[in-house]
Amino acid sequence: MSVLKINKLTKKFGRLTAVDQLDLTINEGQIYGILGPNGSGKTTTLGMILEVVAPSSGSFEWFGGDNNVEARQKVGAILETPCFYGYLTAVQNLRIVAHIKKCSTDRIDKILKQVNLYERRNDKFKTYSLGMKQRLSLAAALLSDPPVLMLDEPTNGLDPEGIAEVRQLIRDIASDGKTIIMASHLLDEVQKVCTDFCILRKGVKLHEGSVNDILGETNAVEIAAENLEDLSNKIQGFDGLEKIEKRNGSLMAYLKENNSSDLLNQYCFDKGIALKKLVPQSKSLEQEFLKILKEND
Repeated sequence: MSVLKINKLTKKFGRLTAVDQLDLTINEGQIYGILGPNGSGKTTTLGMILEVVAPSSGSFEWFGGDNNVEARQKVGAILETPCFYGYLTAVQNLRIVAHIKKCSTDRIDKILKQVNLYERRNDKFKTYSLGMKQRLSLAAALLSDPPVLMLDEPTNGLDPEGIAEVRQLIRDIASDGKTIIMASHLLDEVQKVCTDFCILRKGVKLHEGSVNDILGETNAVEIAAENLEDLSNKIQGFDGLEKIEKRNGSLMAYLKENNSSDLLNQYCFDKGIALKKLVPQSKSLEQEFLKILKEND
């Protein structure tokens, strides 16, 4: 089931086209990453589908055609930096959020436990770290139990520990069956969290697809043995070998099409070589991202 369909959505600011003829379909249960450098139109896109920014042209449809008021009630969103009352506690701030959203306060304790803030629930917001503030924002977005969560740069400005906490929290929220739409310029974040993604540059969609599909294995396998020289000599007889390179105490073996690391391992075993390392190399999102940008130059 589609959660969101975007059709030819465009936003112009004078002569600047921030988003240009954007088409997207986001389905239920996806963790969908909108990836692109700063200024690529990510935040503008989120603003338009939340009706914070008026589109210049094009359209979008939530949940197969719900009216906009009903749709917004089903979407929890964090578009800017966390904004709460510094002199109030987490519980007090969430009670205000519940009043604004016209939802019950019964879920406050449960949500604070979910975002790992329950032990600090009675501390003032101004005493929180950046990571804790971001987690309270997630709590506010989750308070009405929406089926869709929308996040704009959710780990922006956080230290490595805070990034790991928020990343794991997003995975946990998604495991509950929620659909997550996330804008980010961080390749690593999208690779580790998202199931699907698109790439925007200057408001234009350059690519769309599954993260797993783009991160398949390459034809390279890193191998090593006790006697690297002996391994290097004997592996030359493997019919499926295209070339080898020495690299930091190991060998990088590049295999011909329709050959696998299993066949290479069996060949070495038959030649009396016990491999102490055999690591098939996978593509990185960074490599594919740069390749897609270059193809669209």
